[in-house]
Amino acid sequence: MRVQLLPFGVMKDFLSSTSLELPSGASVEELLQVLREKSASGPRLEQMLSRIAVSVNAEYAHASQILRDGDQVGLLPPVSGGSGEGPTLPATCLSREIIPSAELIAAIRQGSDGAVVTFEGIVRDNTRGRKTLFLDYEAYEVMASKQLASLASEAIARFGVRGVTIIHRLGRLQIGETSVLIVVASAHRAAAFDACRWLIDTLKKTVPIWKKETFADGSVWADGELFPPELATGSVDRALEPSS
Repeated sequence: MRVQLLPFGVMKDFLSSTSLELPSGASVEELLQVLREKSASGPRLEQMLSRIAVSVNAEYAHASQILRDGDQVGLLPPVSGGSGEGPTLPATCLSREIIPSAELIAAIRQGSDGAVVTFEGIVRDNTRGRKTLFLDYEAYEVMASKQLASLASEAIARFGVRGVTIIHRLGRLQIGETSVLIVVASAHRAAAFDACRWLIDTLKKTVPIWKKETFADGSVWADGELFPPELATGSVDRALEPSS
């Protein structure tokens, strides 16, 4: 059988083919082993594969998941959005346009809200002493959109907040531009603060978006935060796999 490979971020540097022939009934773990054996990158690829998560058809996958002919397999390095009664539906999206922060913050507010808490990520002009010229963001867009909507819905259910907006930029960003905006509206400030902090921390670990930094002296894919153990397919933890 043949599967389609979707490498993202730094994984593009290791793969020369976008498809792979595998024996019928091969698992995600067996696919990763084939990649190790076929690549000339040796220890560098081994190190990257130990840190990645894998998706199958835009859903996170366990190492033991069986693949089928034609599956789309994402290789995801650590990743660097109403009115009336009841919860407001979350507003989440990816955008290649400048994020209108003030308008979005104003739009979410309602008379029942006692607090609106925002987090706004800004492109700064330096990283670890190197002068930054600009950033490029890319995403596994179908999967990232689903993950953003899922996070917003979970925040509403988990923290009891009324509304959530999450917007993340893609493409090239200049110094001073907003890369991500999170807005949480709630009757009470404690819930709004807790939800906003949880959203940005979880987004940075689980939503498949990657950042490439261009400096005056070169460019590099930014190191991402490690995936939570239950998503880190590359470093297989047998205890986390589903029981038969």
